[in-house]
Amino acid sequence: MGFVLFLMAALWALGWVMKTPVKARLALIGALYALVVLTNLVLPETAEIRRATGGEVRPWLLLGGVALLGYGYVVLVGRLRQRTQPEIAAPAPSNKFREAELNRYARHIVLREIGGAGQKKLKAARVLVVGAGGLGSPVLLYLAAAGVGTIGVIDDDTVDGSNLQRQVIHRDEMIGTPKVFSAQAAMEALNPFITVRPYHRRLTAEIASELFGEYDLILDGTDNFDTRYLVNRAAVAAGKPLISGAITQWEGQISLYHPASGAPCYECIFPERPAPGLAPACAEAGVIAPLPGVIGTTMAVEAMKEITGAGTGLRGRLMIHDALHAETRMMRVSRRAGCACCGNSAAQTPEVQAS
Repeated sequence: MGFVLFLMAALWALGWVMKTPVKARLALIGALYALVVLTNLVLPETAEIRRATGGEVRPWLLLGGVALLGYGYVVLVGRLRQRTQPEIAAPAPSNKFREAELNRYARHIVLREIGGAGQKKLKAARVLVVGAGGLGSPVLLYLAAAGVGTIGVIDDDTVDGSNLQRQVIHRDEMIGTPKVFSAQAAMEALNPFITVRPYHRRLTAEIASELFGEYDLILDGTDNFDTRYLVNRAAVAAGKPLISGAITQWEGQISLYHPASGAPCYECIFPERPAPGLAPACAEAGVIAPLPGVIGTTMAVEAMKEITGAGTGLRGRLMIHDALHAETRMMRVSRRAGCACCGNSAAQTPEVQAS
């Protein structure tokens, strides 16, 4: 019996020297103890190995019982101490950067238009992205990479194999997974210093008002007019700037809508849905794979400019990109008199002018 106890002590000491975790050392000693008990239970009394391990099972069972009681006592005392200690409040969110973040965002910080102050604004910003599909994919990836502190994403769809031709945030093994959770996994893997809020549900008028109120900026990457009008009306009601993009086949468009700052709302420019067949969805008309990346990345750039105040944004301008003929046009737009959404009754109906 003494030899076995010496062997157990030697195993513990060796594990300590090798810095083996305590749980691993306990597991190894427990396995040796179980083998000794089994040996004394199964083998005949005349067996040499049983004699070498004490020849009797009762002392081992008694030793195991004492050890178990001692372990239980230690656990109980630890829990009682935890209850008597005052609760420590969680630290408040801070805009201070860790060393790893400073290294990560160094290319932003050296940009004159962003710098450290702009990066702090990105860290403090709260951005909601509606749609985690073609446009949402590059938007979400680049906002996460850029260090936008809180990113919400709402979508009720799941990843399908047909999405992977252009929705680069999702992977083949994520087929069947809700898009918001697939996107969350990709974003958190890309940048562990951000907070991602996934909402696996359809956006409705009932939840839009409260949800939009939690964010500073809304980005719409949806593919149907019903949702675009809903997003626009909720953003106008909440007084939030809205960056909206759209794509089909080889062409895409993007603008920043914000009547509270003098820019038109989406409904000012598109007061009525197009006639059936004039603006078919991607599933019907098709879309070239990189086009969502072009428009979605531009949406991310405009979001960062809006947050940091860098450069000139797309307020009052509609950008149209024709990938087939490698042309990009900029059109000046303004608020429409009598808009049913933003109520601009005093404005003059403008002409949309190319620039």
